[in-house]
Amino acid sequence: MPPPVLPAATPLPLAPPPPLFPSPWRWYVVYQGQKSGCGSSDNRRTCFADYYYEYTECDSTGSRWRVAIPQSPGACTGLPEPVRGTECTFSCDAGEFLEMSAQECTQCAAGSYSLGSGVRFDQWDSMPAGFSSLATSLENSPRGDDSSSWVPQGNYLESNRDECTVSLIYAVHLKKQGSVSFEYQYPDKNLLFEFFIQNDQCQEMDQSADAKWLKLTNHGEWATHTVNLKSGTNILYWRTGGVLMGTKVVKPVLLKNVQIEGVAYTSECFPCKPGTFSHSPGSSTCDPCPHDTYSGHGASSCTPCNTTTQYAAEGSATCKDKPPCSKKDYFQIHTACDHEGKTQVMYKWMEPKICLEGVADAEPLPPSGEREPCPPCNPGFYNNDTATCSPCPPGTYSDGMKPCRKCPAGTEPTLGYEYKWWNVLPANMKTSCFNVGNSKCDSMNGWEVAGDHIQSGAGSSDNDYLILNIHIPGFKLPTSVSSHSATEFGRITFEFETVCAADCELYFMMDVNRKSTTVVESWEGAKTRQSYTHIMTKNASVSYTWAFQRTNQPSDVRRRVNDVARLYSITVSNAVDGVSSECRACALSAQPSSSTCVPCPPGHYIDTRTSQCTECPRNTYLVSHATPGPDACKPCGPASRSDKDHRLCYSDCHFTHTEGNATLTFDFSLLGSVGSLMNGPSFTSKGTKYFHQFNISLCGGQGQLAVCTDNVTDLSVTDSQREKGEGANSVKTFICQSTIIPASGRGFHTALSSQSINLADTFLGSFLLNFFHRSLDETSSCVLGRSAVVTLRCNPVKSTKGDLSVPRYSPVCHSLRSPASYHMTNLFICVVDAGADLTACAFGHYSRCPAGTCDGCTFHFLWESSGACPTCTDRDYHQIEGACKGGQQVCDRYSISTGTDWIWDETMC
Repeated sequence: MPPPVLPAATPLPLAPPPPLFPSPWRWYVVYQGQKSGCGSSDNRRTCFADYYYEYTECDSTGSRWRVAIPQSPGACTGLPEPVRGTECTFSCDAGEFLEMSAQECTQCAAGSYSLGSGVRFDQWDSMPAGFSSLATSLENSPRGDDSSSWVPQGNYLESNRDECTVSLIYAVHLKKQGSVSFEYQYPDKNLLFEFFIQNDQCQEMDQSADAKWLKLTNHGEWATHTVNLKSGTNILYWRTGGVLMGTKVVKPVLLKNVQIEGVAYTSECFPCKPGTFSHSPGSSTCDPCPHDTYSGHGASSCTPCNTTTQYAAEGSATCKDKPPCSKKDYFQIHTACDHEGKTQVMYKWMEPKICLEGVADAEPLPPSGEREPCPPCNPGFYNNDTATCSPCPPGTYSDGMKPCRKCPAGTEPTLGYEYKWWNVLPANMKTSCFNVGNSKCDSMNGWEVAGDHIQSGAGSSDNDYLILNIHIPGFKLPTSVSSHSATEFGRITFEFETVCAADCELYFMMDVNRKSTTVVESWEGAKTRQSYTHIMTKNASVSYTWAFQRTNQPSDVRRRVNDVARLYSITVSNAVDGVSSECRACALSAQPSSSTCVPCPPGHYIDTRTSQCTECPRNTYLVSHATPGPDACKPCGPASRSDKDHRLCYSDCHFTHTEGNATLTFDFSLLGSVGSLMNGPSFTSKGTKYFHQFNISLCGGQGQLAVCTDNVTDLSVTDSQREKGEGANSVKTFICQSTIIPASGRGFHTALSSQSINLADTFLGSFLLNFFHRSLDETSSCVLGRSAVVTLRCNPVKSTKGDLSVPRYSPVCHSLRSPASYHMTNLFICVVDAGADLTACAFGHYSRCPAGTCDGCTFHFLWESSGACPTCTDRDYHQIEGACKGGQQVCDRYSISTGTDWIWDETMC
């Protein structure tokens, strides 16, 4: 809580001290002092009590004076003489205040606290004095918009939820060097969040990038940020701004516990806020009252509630009456298997129980269900006539219903996890509950097992984060699969559904190597039962997290009792600590009678007839998770080739095309390996200008891929890592897209790159100057992944590098022979289906599509260049005899065919 604002001081005509400093921050520079008795005389009384002490502003030597100020100027005489004050940098320790009469540090009384040389803001029922929220227009001018502001929410402050740029501002004047620290939540990368400092000349202080741009946090996790402050005036800015494409609303930034150090001193202690207390003198903080107790303003202890009819959450200022019990006060669980192999449904009251049974309108606790046989063990586990399932020993496998057995010779266990029965929570999973505004659900389970599924738990409030986590320490490829040629180290697949009546959301997140948690995908509202797969392209320790929230609006009650998320199965392949449900073939040593599995070189598959490693044929790529055999090698598409390790297919940009008697030769390498296109500007619904930047790799393989990088959301990544596409928010692929917000128009000092996405990581082939790509990464809006085509056009007047653009019209597949392969917005499925008409895809019906895409899933680009024109060869011309002209014979005459035109070159003899 901030100290109170004191009345303005009146300068006194005393010789020794200079005039008092009329600072807008004087409430923490100059403080009210102690009072004494008062007598009276004639019209003007002699002052004994009607005055208080203040310090003058510091002079050039760092000295100041303590002077007495009458409560009413001119009302009394006989004020104490000014005396020399403490040094300007003097401060008391935490838990103390400066008693002005004696100018000595004194302990705070019980029921109050002091930071010594600091000030803390930890109560946000209203905006504290000195804070302001300012929304900025596109022209960087203030505008009145009450809907776009920072909003107090009791224990924290919440940013705006729209795309407006909004600044939270606080100015502080420090007498010595200090610091500012605060806790924050920043879960949404669609929102930009920066913290910076200006001086009183509106000049931004020097700050490194990692101090200015705040790092993303896990959902429900509070991070702490600290920045050093210089003496003098510091104007603090917390600024947010989102870029919304469509109707999706960003998750707000939350801010709490702002603490500023470097104030010269405090001359009083601050009373503990209601719901907290300090038991001992000399406290620097106040502690929250425990459950079922409460406290008022400035309490040194907490008062118990009448727990028979009342309750209180931790940190309560009052006790509340317990209501009659209802269905929202209990939840359902499945008991663990007993010694007879039976389980049953039971109901339990939520803890702490805050309702009354046996009163009018009270809902009774339902009786327990019938005892039923336990579900079988999950694959890779076995039941040895006990009530629990145990993992099969290494080298063995089981389907969950039979005993564990060893794998036959020439095979090895397939490591991983397949959870589809939920009688108990697996050992490598954990669950929790978290709320940003209170601790009521901290001890609750976020998810509960329910036989054939696991579902979100009851929680205590509708905006609780109900969290489920599985940790995989790393991945282990099958012995005969080379890690050098693998493009997939493992994958996680889960089947889920959400049942919601309002704005619930299910998040799927991952944390790689315990660095930072990122949202992989999220689903809003009710979703029917479906599956989702995410592929790991590198070997790393990873934690996968599911977080379900019934609403992201502030709430301290539980009303949406029927809103629930369910997971039916979770499958993780190649987990290094996994169990095995089956065996797979491996390559054997060439030594006679050997049964030892050996690794295959890059680009080799296992020949199941000979159990030997065999290299994939030329211009094929190896699918690492495919069934062993020659079918694991997939052919590259038209006019493409594979790299030496058979990891991917690419174009070397050299090919020929024959039509009738004409053969055209093309060399697109002159266009360069990567091209860029800045498309726009576009404007969001509120007028924010943004561009889409596309980076396209046309020629070359793994070493010449395009890279898109966010420049504000992953500050732990170095610049060199960003250039290589190695950061968590960097994308390295054939075609990628970033959203660019220009420096002008949003108040940010540099152009911002965010929302980098992979549009195409697989080259399907090229046909008639069209390069076809796709990505199989699923998203909630592109359930079949994304696709892209780059069309090259010969234009002799363009430079060799040429120009990239998005055409006004984009092609759409309309003539597919196989109805099962038809997908209107994904025109490139026809390329990989043998029964499709590729020509119809590339040159069929055209439909109007803005920015080269109709739906954000299918993209079309046009690259015009002189480098896209055919290359002349000796097949393209021939010499003919010339006729006489003006008495001279034309001895050399060449006819050069470009496929459609003839160019004549005449040379006179």
